[in-house]
Amino acid sequence: MSLAVLKSRALAGMNAPEVTVEVHLANGLPSFTIVGLPETEVKESKDRVRAALQNAQFEFPARRITVNLAPADLPKESGRFDLPIALGILAASGQMPDDELDQYEFAGELSLSGELRPIRGALAMTYAMHRAGDASGKQRSFILPRANADEAALVKNATIFPGDSLLHVCAHFAAADADARLTRHTAVIPAARPRYPDFADVKGQIQAKRALEVAAAGNHSILLVGPPGTGKSMLAARFPGILPSMTDDEALESAAVQSLTSGFSSSKWKTRPYRAPHHTSSGIALVGGGSTPRPGEISLAHRGVLFLDELPEFDRKVLEVLREPLESGQITISRAARQADFPARFQLVAAMNPCPCGYYGHPSNKCRCTPDTVARYQGRISGPLLDRIDMQIQVPALPHEDLLKQASGESSAAVAIRVEQAFARQLQRQSKGNNTLSTKEIEAHCKPDAAGEQLLSAAMTRLNWSARAYHRVLKVARTIADLADCATIGQPHVAEAIQYRRALREQ
Repeated sequence: MSLAVLKSRALAGMNAPEVTVEVHLANGLPSFTIVGLPETEVKESKDRVRAALQNAQFEFPARRITVNLAPADLPKESGRFDLPIALGILAASGQMPDDELDQYEFAGELSLSGELRPIRGALAMTYAMHRAGDASGKQRSFILPRANADEAALVKNATIFPGDSLLHVCAHFAAADADARLTRHTAVIPAARPRYPDFADVKGQIQAKRALEVAAAGNHSILLVGPPGTGKSMLAARFPGILPSMTDDEALESAAVQSLTSGFSSSKWKTRPYRAPHHTSSGIALVGGGSTPRPGEISLAHRGVLFLDELPEFDRKVLEVLREPLESGQITISRAARQADFPARFQLVAAMNPCPCGYYGHPSNKCRCTPDTVARYQGRISGPLLDRIDMQIQVPALPHEDLLKQASGESSAAVAIRVEQAFARQLQRQSKGNNTLSTKEIEAHCKPDAAGEQLLSAAMTRLNWSARAYHRVLKVARTIADLADCATIGQPHVAEAIQYRRALREQ
């Protein structure tokens, strides 16, 4: 047979569309042509495949070889098509059986010796293959490099066969004995709860810890404002440890995004991602991009924490790109030739000093910044972005003598129990976290009592809040009531929520 057809997967953002690899051998002058909108990495596979076949002691056909990667209008990139192209040449030239190829999908980069090297996006490809099989009723198995096996096997009920080399894969199809075939891989998932730094390490800052507990329970964004050395970064680093446990679906979403970059380790399964980009990061580094769109920091923090330290030091244009994903939970990257959607349901934790020198309001009175200087520094954060941050709190400096007397605080485990219980109440009531409530759902679930409504109305008039700020205060108050196991939002809950929006400047 001079034609072989195999299945593989491409990557287009978070999607992994199916690619049909067609290999045809014809008479004529020897040549090797790849068509189907291949990028440079795919074009270079001709040399890798030729060397791998020869070093594996196969015959490289001296014929006209045409490889078509369909659909033709979908860009193909990376070396993941090396394995299916090599197998297609062997099947089309009769050097290996082809009767079972339609039961599998293939992906893997070949070294010149024929060894299989890891690829990126294995989890996303496996997830897409499994969903397509559920829709059509015909499930395929996936053959890919052993280094990607743990990652791909995280998809429940997916059939994964890891290979070490081209010879190893070919032996699977040529072997008559079942013992000589590839062995199905099962993911090794850690049973222990992920380990995070402990809140008990931070002495004092009771109010800041309380605010972070509220933020964790309702998935609210938060801004920490205070002088240097007050524990803002320590608190942020320990914040993932009090978040509700990840569900299997959330863990799979997060792992799929991670696999699009440098791969995902099963040891990090159900561990909330924590991303802390430097303030010199560009807008593309934050939201993603490139000629072939890849996820940025906000997508890599999906279902986890994005910590922006020294918030005013970020370029203003960089910060403004956060406005849309904070509202929608996703980011769309558009380029001239292609468009990609990435999830970005992250929890923002930001930290900043109150002034350029950092000591405005410090007990030592070291600050010499003028009021105009302080206003310009805080003004680097635009009103629309600040309006989207649910909570803004002060992290004051503690006197030296008080700091020495402070005992260790509550552990993260103790706080996490209360957060988990509050979040469970939200799921029972509305099947989602408070921060993702729509306007109609806010009216249904976040209506305060008469005293709370009167207090909130007075605060809105005095502080000139926007409708968005009003709704966000209601959602924070709902979370505070959930932590107190109160069905109704009372005046104390509203009063505490109002205080969480007055740390930086009145809006």
